[in-house]
Amino acid sequence: MRYDPARDGAPRVVAAGEKLIAEAIIHRAQQHGVPIYEDPDLAAALVKLQVGTEIPPNLYRAVAHVLVFVHGLNEERGAEKARRGGRAEKS
Repeated sequence: MRYDPARDGAPRVVAAGEKLIAEAIIHRAQQHGVPIYEDPDLAAALVKLQVGTEIPPNLYRAVAHVLVFVHGLNEERGAEKARRGGRAEKS
């Protein structure tokens, strides 16, 4: 999912797939350091939507849990950056 409050009324599906396609999406996300949030029921509902589609209102509550997860990750990263004195970590 992706959400740009300036452009979107709700989060949008940016990738979807089942079985081998889902495994490839997960693998690519892991390669790029994208955190993985697992919710099989939400995934089953989202895979029925076309890529680019906004999340329908009946899924807002489940998607809110994902956004809380992302917010927590952002807070952790901010705290880590503060511990390093605001410096970016070198690779």
